Amino acid sequence: MANTLWHLAYVSTETRPLAEPDLIELLAVSRQRNSENGVTGLLLHREDSFCQVLEGNRESVRSIFELISRDPRHNRIQVMFDEPIADREFADWQMAFLRLTDTDLSALSGYSDFMSSNATPREYLEQLTEARRLLLLFRQMS
Repeated sequence: MANTLWHLAYVSTETRPLAEPDLIELLAVSRQRNSENGVTGLLLHREDSFCQVLEGNRESVRSIFELISRDPRHNRIQVMFDEPIADREFADWQMAFLRLTDTDLSALSGYSDFMSSNATPREYLEQLTEARRLLLLFRQMS
């Protein structure tokens, strides 16, 4: 089961305010670690909240999540789903990052405008995976 393709998503609250340089450093470290472990995913940040989806083999995803769970920058961690998947949702993203504020980080590698996309309801429903449902829920918070 260790090589089973897996995804895990969680939400958490930061323990202290993180400035833009802190977030960029967090993203760089995450991308490096995820790349080394064959993990892809998405990291969202809004005000004091994080939402992250990790996908890869089960052992790697769980190992990275264990590190995140012990990271002193996170508290109130709640797992949204932790289960096997047939295909990666974010296969082309080492770790996509969105900061849901007025700051323009669109030049940052891995940036995606998915959360601000105005796709039609039909487009969403046709490919509504658990990860996308979570992202849509997080989008409603904005």
